[in-house]
Amino acid sequence: MIKEFCTQKLNDEYFALSERLLNKLSRKRDVPFLSGKVEIWAAAVIHALGTINFLFDKSFEPYSTVDEINIFFGTNKSSTGTKSKYIRDLLNLGYFDIAFSTEHINQTNPFNDLMMVNGFIVPKETFREVLPKKDSIPLKPLKKEKKSKSDDSTLDLFSSE
Repeated sequence: MIKEFCTQKLNDEYFALSERLLNKLSRKRDVPFLSGKVEIWAAAVIHALGTINFLFDKSFEPYSTVDEINIFFGTNKSSTGTKSKYIRDLLNLGYFDIAFSTEHINQTNPFNDLMMVNGFIVPKETFREVLPKKDSIPLKPLKKEKKSKSDDSTLDLFSSE
């Protein structure tokens, strides 16, 4: 059913994401889609993926509505929305999820240009000139020095030496 919907209304990428989502759900201890109507679960998979990939936004391609999904699968908004929310909560899915986002969403992710430094989110551009380039400094494994029992010296982070 999902393949049919993706073929008619969406694209191959949504079908591949749906397969990945179903595979992940099937690895859960209590497989959720073994109980209940298959149509509702199929609609919920599309709805969950559509929610995190802006499927319901007219400015994105492909575009679909919740009503189109429900009409196709013969379900109602309440059941589809409830199962979709269950899937998103169970798999901890959110916007810009790397594993379940379309290629377009991954490429236009506004967080791609940000990084965390000491607990602060800063633009990567801020550190481009400060950070060494990958090939500029050869990486060598650190040698761990053996500390003798008589050596009680510690590193003073606040000293000027």
